[in-house]
Amino acid sequence: MVSGFENYEQELLDLDREILHYAALCGVDINDHAAIEACIHQPHENWAADKARETLRGLLILRVKVEEEMLTLGQKPPELGGW
Repeated sequence: MVSGFENYEQELLDLDREILHYAALCGVDINDHAAIEACIHQPHENWAADKARETLRGLLILRVKVEEEMLTLGQKPPELGGW
């Protein structure tokens, strides 16, 4: 499977920026994996918080897919925010 990403470094930079933004909106530290898990699996009471949670979840899934693609091409993806 090829996603069409040609510049993985820039794509991950952009994704990381968005992930960090939505993690901040959700009030979670991106390095706290338990907090991230709780955030993305627990619906929130108001629509705006729930929308931010869903967006964060989608961005994290997309990042994993880009990482998987990089690995299949023999490239080592950096840690989230590790550029």
